[in-house]
Amino acid sequence: MSPVYGPTASSASTRDRVRCMSQVERPQAADRSSPSWAGLVVRFAAGYCGVAFILFAAAGRLDWTCGWVFLGLSVLIVAANAPLIIWKNPSLVAERFKRRRDTKPFDKVFMALYIPSLFAVLVVAGLDAGRFAWSSPPQAVLYVGILLFAMADIPLAWAMMSNPFAETTVRIQKDRGQTVVTTGPYRFVRHPMYAGGIVMFASWPLVLGSLWAYVPVAVVVALFVFRTAFEDRTLRAELPGYEEYARKTRYRLVPFIW
Repeated sequence: MSPVYGPTASSASTRDRVRCMSQVERPQAADRSSPSWAGLVVRFAAGYCGVAFILFAAAGRLDWTCGWVFLGLSVLIVAANAPLIIWKNPSLVAERFKRRRDTKPFDKVFMALYIPSLFAVLVVAGLDAGRFAWSSPPQAVLYVGILLFAMADIPLAWAMMSNPFAETTVRIQKDRGQTVVTTGPYRFVRHPMYAGGIVMFASWPLVLGSLWAYVPVAVVVALFVFRTAFEDRTLRAELPGYEEYARKTRYRLVPFIW
């Protein structure tokens, strides 16, 4: 009989296992933390309030029709897409809001440049179309912009419905068992979300009635082309099966062209 030694060894072993599990699981648990659905709604609402503030502060007035049309389209697109994406990919919305520790360094550079460039589009459009009228495009460009805006949403929404790994940052999602997605729009191009995003950004100056807004939009588009190239290189090197997929699906953004 060994009433002291036996239980003590068992307790120590248990403590070691708990300690090891804690050391392994704590980073993943922190990485997987995400807001509630109510929190997501609040974030979306706060985001659009921020966009509205930037636009109308730059415009210097609230009676700017194009600004309201732009906001209305943006909210309408999200409201139309959300039920479809939640139905086809119920975990994706929450996944896209999680903070990641293993984001690739090049994508951190992208985000550091992308966010200010996006704000610049809104500011320039507000100053131009809402305040100083530096450019005066015809009224018809608004309808062309609305059409492009709607068309751009097709590959964007389709990709998010097809790809459960469509997070907001570039990383190899080993914790989620990432595999190569070859269905939906990924049959035609390797980065359909970026293709749709570029078309959508190109529609913004037309909807807002500011040709000068194409200057920061050009920066945004260049950043996405940069991101596409580096992400493609990362996936070829680190995601099993992607190299074979890239050989079969030859085009990155534009079918039959590039």
